[in-house]
Amino acid sequence: MPIVPLSDLPDDARAWTFAAPVTLSAEREALLLGAVDTFLAQWRAHGAPLTCARDWRDGRFLCVAVDQRAAGASGCSIDGLFRSLRELEPVLGTSLLPSGLVFWRDDDGVVRQATRPQFAAHAAQGLIRADTPVFDPTVESLGAWRHEFERSAAASWHARWLRVDAR
Repeated sequence: MPIVPLSDLPDDARAWTFAAPVTLSAEREALLLGAVDTFLAQWRAHGAPLTCARDWRDGRFLCVAVDQRAAGASGCSIDGLFRSLRELEPVLGTSLLPSGLVFWRDDDGVVRQATRPQFAAHAAQGLIRADTPVFDPTVESLGAWRHEFERSAAASWHARWLRVDAR
């Protein structure tokens, strides 16, 4: 019973978020989720099965969560998760572990990404505003994934780049 519905895990479940710099095709999405489900079905820490779940959003964002109450993920088990995702990258044609990218939803609802300097430039030009939805892949709990992963730029760490008009 290690894999459970995400809704069965508590808000304090430990979570890891992975982000693809491009939207995956339906074929690649199915490949990714099948491989992740296979991994999670056998995921263990020190021999104990982990009660875990995953979520997939917007064709780009994968969240893997573990209920730490019964058995918590160990360093080796977490390394195994990251290793399995890295092994999928050549097949997917993209990374799920890109560093330095910032993600937001544009006015048409499309998820975009840029490097931090590019994001700062977009914000300085007024293309990203206080109400622009942004994504925070640094969330560490399932509750944060549920309630804080996507929120307005003004309510997130992204606010440091927002243009403030002098008055």
